Amino acid sequence: MAQDPPAQDLMRYEAMAQDALRGVVKTALKRAAAPEGLPGAHHFYITFKTDAPGVSGPPDLLGKYPDEMTIVLQHQYWDLAPGETFFSVTLQFGGQPKRLSVPYAAVTRFYDPSVQFLLQFEAPAAAEGKAAESEPKAAAASDDAETSPADGEAKVVSLDQFRKK
Repeated sequence: MAQDPPAQDLMRYEAMAQDALRGVVKTALKRAAAPEGLPGAHHFYITFKTDAPGVSGPPDLLGKYPDEMTIVLQHQYWDLAPGETFFSVTLQFGGQPKRLSVPYAAVTRFYDPSVQFLLQFEAPAAAEGKAAESEPKAAAASDDAETSPADGEAKVVSLDQFRKK
């Protein structure tokens, strides 16, 4: 008996799931932007595609990271403004404050090492043609030395289990 070919996902469930998980990032940033700031030992490593549509920042800074950049929100960040479709934050790079605006759609990785929580996302459409597997470069360092997400066990939410094979 022949099997029917798998049905085409016209609902785009994978994209919906990615958008929903990016909502977790937005909610976490909204909590961090509250007057109390980050609770306890929580802090975030946020990796994003610098060439994704809507990413903005000083050209000299983005030029140093033409593909992907990781920022750390821990002790020294200012004016964190999480919006509906993007967030903005001021960080110090080389002792100089610089403002970045990043659409949530450009985020490829969100990691809170205090609780080993990691979300990974598909690269945005504009950056898909480039090598998505390359390691991001850390653009801002936290005050404390941390292990990278690959060194510790992290809670990973992967969408691979939902993909058709």
